[in-house]
Amino acid sequence: MSGGQVKRSVRLPADLARALADHARARRASQTAIIEAALMSFLSPDAADRLEASLSRRLDRLTRDVERLEWHVELSNETLALFIRSWLNTTPPLPDGAVKAAHAQGKERWTRFIDTLNRRMELGPRFGQELVETRGDDAPTSA
Repeated sequence: MSGGQVKRSVRLPADLARALADHARARRASQTAIIEAALMSFLSPDAADRLEASLSRRLDRLTRDVERLEWHVELSNETLALFIRSWLNTTPPLPDGAVKAAHAQGKERWTRFIDTLNRRMELGPRFGQELVETRGDDAPTSA
């Protein structure tokens, strides 16, 4: 072979060969050029550095996502705790004769609450969206 090229024969699994052919067709490049580029990238000394940098960027993004989720969980916990404290401080105890009726009404309200929660989780609107819409309604308008 001329030009310092060496001919090699390789066997590829059928699905990989199809993916290579599809990629070459989409890129309007030869399969040989794609294989050469892939091998050069894989065998280059900085390939490990590029992989490490790529993984580092992904881990950084995941860390930020987890921190944001942690903040939202803390916000939800604090909101619930403040509501419970307020409810306990302002709700008087029931007289003995009203306990049974209150339990029945509480069970009915709980069922409606769960139905509403399920519907909102499936169809919306979510509370966060309501906050955005409320803030939009309260925002001063320019005249």
